[in-house]
Amino acid sequence: MSGPAVPPPASTARTDLWLESRYRKLRRGLPQTVFYCPACKGHRRRRQGCEQCGGFGKLTRESVQELIGRRLLPAMRARQGRFHGAGREDVDVLMLGRGRPFVFEVIGAKQPDVDLEALRADIEARAEGQIELAPFVRVGRQRIAYWKEAHFDKIYRADVAAGGAVAPERLRAAAAFAGAIVQRTPQRVAHRRADLGRERALRVLELQPRGELALELRVVCQHGTYVKEWISGDGGRTEPSLAALLGVPCRCVALDVEEILTDGVAGPRVSPPDAALPPAET
Repeated sequence: MSGPAVPPPASTARTDLWLESRYRKLRRGLPQTVFYCPACKGHRRRRQGCEQCGGFGKLTRESVQELIGRRLLPAMRARQGRFHGAGREDVDVLMLGRGRPFVFEVIGAKQPDVDLEALRADIEARAEGQIELAPFVRVGRQRIAYWKEAHFDKIYRADVAAGGAVAPERLRAAAAFAGAIVQRTPQRVAHRRADLGRERALRVLELQPRGELALELRVVCQHGTYVKEWISGDGGRTEPSLAALLGVPCRCVALDVEEILTDGVAGPRVSPPDAALPPAET
């Protein structure tokens, strides 16, 4: 008489896979990827006694990458993961609209066949309103290069603080601005990027007073435009700037990415800065 059936041994095979989605970032102060301390780089030994991060190794507790990977990797019993975003927004900027595309690379998964929709819902629930995700789609490795190399226009919304009263005629002229701007590498990133002048196309969609010395701004601009610096002028490094158009100092108080104009997303576009015609909708 034979004994009880013995289940086959669990598979030890590992596989790599790539999951594409979009994230909406709904809390300021949340970076896209792990924000390691610039002093100790998060190194296990060097972070001990680090004055800049207090031994934590990071400058923020969470990131979009960690909120996703913390649930996804254990569910797939994976060794590690890599986050590949289609660009990134500043840590203090919200990412709204349809969200920013990304590919999460799962390395060495022992359990790749999981319920992706249930996993997405679990990630959102545990993120407690910090992020929202579009459904995961399994893709090939080549999608990483696609999102890294593709450039898309973006629509931004900003709260702007003006340093003085704005003349009505200047407000009307700034609200109608559409053309090329030239930006030198901003002061805040000059320590890690070459100091170059870059030409970008930008068009103001809306510019309205929102109380005394406060404005609400919406613009559509080319990939690589530094919107905060266009608002302030960055000490003359961006020309023309909103501050120059209005004739008063300006400061960006809050900034949101309203939409990344990927293929199939309706919205205004801007022409290349060397185009014969000014920016126009398509």
